Parts: sequence; structure tokens; C-alpha cells
Amino acid sequence: MNVSIVCIGKLKESYWSDAVKEYSKRLNKYCTLLINELKEERLPDNASTAQEIAVKQAEGRNILKQIKPNTFVIALEVQGKPLSSEDLAQKMELLALEGKSDIAFIIGGSLGLSEEVLQRADFGLSFSKMTFPHQMMRVILLEQIYRSFKINKNETYHK
Repeated sequence: MNVSIVCIGKLKESYWSDAVKEYSKRLNKYCTLLINELKEERLPDNASTAQEIAVKQAEGRNILKQIKPNTFVIALEVQGKPLSSEDLAQKMELLALEGKSDIAFIIGGSLGLSEEVLQRADFGLSFSKMTFPHQMMRVILLEQIYRSFKINKNETYHK
């Protein structure tokens, strides 16, 4: 299975980078992982609603350029469906059984995802009604993907 994380912004703090490296290393046993960090568009201080929309649309266009037509897209969004770890594992296993070998998880920037990205998504996934920094969300997502593979292989890790 090919799993990609398409995300806005680079990791600046070493503790986030270290965590991403650790889970990336663990995931190499189960899938081909690609993390595609895209440029975060500049947003002026006291930006207007129109400027915020323009930033989301520009980031959305960059995200959509990274997605192949046959890729199953899972957008991380507050309004998405909340899943337990077991449910996410089951979803990933079902996708594999359906022959969907390319899965892309999308993490937006600080303003979220554009309508165009949300429309392209095959599934909206919510981790919480709370808002998290996108750097932290990347680590949480990688951990849950790793946990999904461990659950599906009946390997110890998930409790």
C-alpha cells in the first residue's frame, strides 16, 4: 500500500521532526510512505475574509496538484466523521481489499482546507471537534496509521 501525507507547512521544531522520523521508520515495514510538505501561503496580519479565502484556495490548488486521479483521498477536517482506532484500521483494510492501493491523507494549513479539496476528498476524517496545530496533527495521524497496520496484522501495540 502507498500512503501519502499531503500537508501544508514544514516542521520547524526538532521534536516534531523526530516524532515524524520515528513513525516513518516504523511504517516502512507496512507501506510505502511519502510525506509531501507544501508551502504555507503568507497571510497578512488582520487579513480580510477575502484574503483568507484566497490563501485557502491557493493552498488547495497546490494540494490538488499532488493527488493522482486514482488516489483515495482522506481529508482531515473537523466536520469529518470521527473514527476509533479500530474503525480506521478497518477502513484501511477495506480500502486495500477493494484494490485501493494509493491513499492520501490531507492536512490543511492554519485556515483549513479549501472547498475544492473537500469536494475531491473521498472521505472526511475528524480526530476531534478541537483544533490542533497541523504539526501535532501530522504526528498523531502517523501514529494512528501505524496503529492501524498493527491492529490489522494482529500485532501487539494497540491496547
